Parts: sequence; C-alpha cells; structure tokens
Amino acid sequence: MTEATRPITRAEEIRLAIETDIFQGRLRPGARLDEESLAARFGLSRTPVREAILQLVHSGLVEKKPRQGAVVAPLDLHRMVQMFEVMGEIEGLCARYAARRMSMEEKERLAALHRHSRSYAAARDVDAYYASNLAFHDALQSGSHNEILREIAHTLFARLAPYRRYQLSHPGRIDVSLAEHADILAAIEAADPERAQEAMHKHAALQADVFAEFVSVMA
Repeated sequence: MTEATRPITRAEEIRLAIETDIFQGRLRPGARLDEESLAARFGLSRTPVREAILQLVHSGLVEKKPRQGAVVAPLDLHRMVQMFEVMGEIEGLCARYAARRMSMEEKERLAALHRHSRSYAAARDVDAYYASNLAFHDALQSGSHNEILREIAHTLFARLAPYRRYQLSHPGRIDVSLAEHADILAAIEAADPERAQEAMHKHAALQADVFAEFVSVMA
C-alpha cells in the first residue's frame, strides 16, 4: 500500500479538519481548541482529539498556553516564508547529492512516484496528490545518501507540512508543482547536480510565493 492510498487515522482526520478551519478563517488566532467539544463534533473519544492537537502543536499551527490550553497560534507570515527559503536551500542540496548518488533502482522509484502524482493531478485529487508529493520528496531526500542533511530536511518538512498542503489549493498550483517535479526528476535521471539543485530551489521558491499569497489574508 502506498502512502497515497493509506487510510488516514482518526487523529489525522481531526487534524486535517482543524487545519482546514484555520486556513479558511473559521478558527482565528487565539481561538481555543476544547477537547470535549471537538470529541463531540467528531463523535469520537478525546484520545484521538488529544493526539490531533499534539500534531498541530508540533507543526506550529497551535500552541499550548497556561490556563487556556490549546489555542490557534498567531500566524507569523514572515517566519514561515523564511522557513520556506531555508527548506529550498536544504532540499536543493538533497537534489544535488541525489543526482550524483541515486542508484538506478532509486531513480526508477522516483519516476514511479512522479507517475502516480501525475494521475492524481489529472483526477484533481488534492489529498492523494499531496501524499504522493510527500513520498516524492522523501525519496529524493533519502537519495541524497546524507543522513545529517536528511534529518534537517525532515525536521523542516514536518514544520511546513500543513502550509505545503494548503498551498496546493491555490488555482493551478498542482499543475505547476507537477511540472516542477518533472524538471527535478529529469535532472536527477541525467545525473546533473547543478540542474537538479536549481530546479529544486525554484520549486521551493515558488511554494513560498504561493504560500504568502494564499495566507496573507489571515495575517
């Protein structure tokens, strides 16, 4: 079973619903997330609700405050754009090393993930495309064969995950993302480190621009 077809857990379902509420402005910065109310809303126990809130805290969308519990964190747009910039540099290095070091088998897997992404994009299945997109980036990071670089990339990726997911909702962004992945894949298949790094850097820079436009109304 691929990551794109894996059923999501109850906690992930709740987390995604809360993320949607935050990004669509139904939950504003400072809004309190009450476990009991959320459990009633989803018809579940408080255990998956608590787990979902912890995931949101880890991503930075929610913060824990004394005597208030979990509240929607204020959106620091400038900081998020800076994180995208750093992510672009880190993933650019991953792509550079992957172009040098990926085995033929690893390149074939990366190409297969891109084909899956293409089918999800054609179906306009944002959730499946996002999951396949994550798998593509993970395979590329692994293909760098640099564990330190991969650890840094994973940490930043986890923090930016909700924002990367929702910038795909921007009109036309999936098609552009797919084309950018095609450029990255072609450079890696050609074993061209400079081209791979440049293509990945461009990919991340456009993500930052789209993200800034997409959520500026929330600031």
